[in-house]
Amino acid sequence: MELTRRELLTGAAALLVEEWASARAVARSSLPSGGRKVVLVTCGGMRREDTFAETGFTNIPRLSRDLFAQSVFYSFVHNDGVTSHFNTISSILTGTWQRLDDWGKTRPQNPTLFEFLRKRMYLTQDQTWLISSNKALTSQIGASSTEDFGPAYGANVIFPKQLLINAVVRAAAQGRPVHSTDRSTVRPEIDAILNRDNYDGLGWSVSDNSSSLDRPTLGVMQSAIDELIRTNDPVTGDEFTFLVASQIMRRFEPALLVMSFSDMEVAHFGSFSLHLAGIRTVDRLVDELWSQIEALPAYRGKTTLFVLPEFGRDSDGSSTNGFFNHRQDSDSTRVTWMMCLGDAIRRSQVVEDPVRQTDISPTIARLFDLKKIEMSGNPLPGLWV
Repeated sequence: MELTRRELLTGAAALLVEEWASARAVARSSLPSGGRKVVLVTCGGMRREDTFAETGFTNIPRLSRDLFAQSVFYSFVHNDGVTSHFNTISSILTGTWQRLDDWGKTRPQNPTLFEFLRKRMYLTQDQTWLISSNKALTSQIGASSTEDFGPAYGANVIFPKQLLINAVVRAAAQGRPVHSTDRSTVRPEIDAILNRDNYDGLGWSVSDNSSSLDRPTLGVMQSAIDELIRTNDPVTGDEFTFLVASQIMRRFEPALLVMSFSDMEVAHFGSFSLHLAGIRTVDRLVDELWSQIEALPAYRGKTTLFVLPEFGRDSDGSSTNGFFNHRQDSDSTRVTWMMCLGDAIRRSQVVEDPVRQTDISPTIARLFDLKKIEMSGNPLPGLWV
């Protein structure tokens, strides 16, 4: 039976998650599965005119129809901080505007929501995860540099495509001895193959800290790579991020799962059509994610899903090349939207009053009944908190 490319990568995702857990002796948490759960999805830079507007509805048919009808929709969500990926995600996760190195070389200056959950609720690390398609979100984002919290209370932060690269490199390194002199060229070649259809364009490096994979895993990985090379219809970085996140939901049932999609960031390279394709991928994957939440017993009826862009993009005609970037101090870049689905919803409604991205973490803290949390944001209106 010939497997589809997605089935191959789904298998690869499952095996990689198990391998990752085994290498770190990560076991399923003893936390009861009946508690509340939150899934937070951030989605790179997307302008309102390309999403929730008459000119953009065609790019988000699932978000704008079925999911919108079930949601609390926030029409005006402000990013008042630095409109770079690491700064924005750090601000969302700490509930306080952060000004940090744009590429994640420094930790957040305030405790993250992950740290509050782990320290105050005594959660194990496998109950808090950040899974990202964006290289800019380094492992530093999992915990702050504060003395009372820090990495001891941090989340698992993983980059699925890096796991894929590591696995294939190991597979190649275990090849026939006759080719041993060629192995030094394998890494850049595989790196180039996997980046060919990935839209972040950042050139993922290959690290040396992954564990070796067993033969079934290698077989799945090699088949998946062969299929990626053979076809012209790519499985994107966001797709693989979603598949790995799906396996983590099944394997660990985390209380807080944060996902970051970035296919739309191909806009930096000037392709508007691929940028829109990245938005459409988000639309499809969020719909699949919600279906999975509704299907899994550990999540069904007890999960709140938040979905929002990190920021918009510059307006057409700007000095920064319009949709290419997200640098302008304007509503086109700073004002986005957010959709909230699930357990915390009082009723479907549209909230027109402005809210801020720093309001998200205090809201999630309330959902987990965490009180006296020092964050500058305020709980969002329209939710049971």
